Amino acid sequence: MDTSKLFRLDGRVALVTGGSRGIGRMIADGFIQQGAKVYISARKADACDATADALGPNCISIPMDVSTVEGCKALAAAIAEREPRLDILVNNAGAAWGAPLAEFPESGWDKVMDLNVKSPFFLTQALHSLLKAGASEAQPAKVINITSIDGQRVNPWETYSYQASKAALIHLTRRMAARLISDQIVVSSLAPGAFPSDMNKAARDHADGVAKRIPSGRIGVDEDMAGAAIYLASRAGDYVVGETLTVDGGIVNANLSSSIDI
Repeated sequence: MDTSKLFRLDGRVALVTGGSRGIGRMIADGFIQQGAKVYISARKADACDATADALGPNCISIPMDVSTVEGCKALAAAIAEREPRLDILVNNAGAAWGAPLAEFPESGWDKVMDLNVKSPFFLTQALHSLLKAGASEAQPAKVINITSIDGQRVNPWETYSYQASKAALIHLTRRMAARLISDQIVVSSLAPGAFPSDMNKAARDHADGVAKRIPSGRIGVDEDMAGAAIYLASRAGDYVVGETLTVDGGIVNANLSSSIDI
């Protein structure tokens, strides 16, 4: 047994949606440092291009809006024009919406469910042939869905469609895994807790206060998210199929309180 390259991604080709900032950028940076060539996609072209420039020559920007099936197909076509195969897909692009029950709009429901549940499925569908192209028993392709601890337990915020969407994506991960493993494509998910981002402004702007309510005593940092994603994407995670890996400092599984407002 040789574990010296267990977590390396040399020669692998990856796509990270929502890769221009936050958790997507953390994952893209980690993959690049382990030797991967990483395409990042985001709706805002300027932000996507700037992140690619910052992460270096092994990061390529393909700005795209994947909130529709047409956008998913267009991104898949853009990858196919550049690569004969795709080894790793990270479905990270997502949205949130908060409003009181009586005021929660249909638009907020549909926007979140479309991007958080529908798009990961249809982007994976559109990239299926590229994922199969380089997949083998010795080196399976990987699909990593970015879910959330809000899909595993209820939080105090009135983010109805977001919490429902992440719970749905956790179960969709299992169903996709059951089908795609026969094509040597391993599907799994990461459920982040409190990581600083534009979506998690509490962790970004009030880190010390949030940290006091986390069993490990701190919010997540870039290496925590990158390390978990590298594990699932690399040889180390080849036998982890359909699983959701919770990366939250103990909020869900090592917490004496039933609800934490992060």
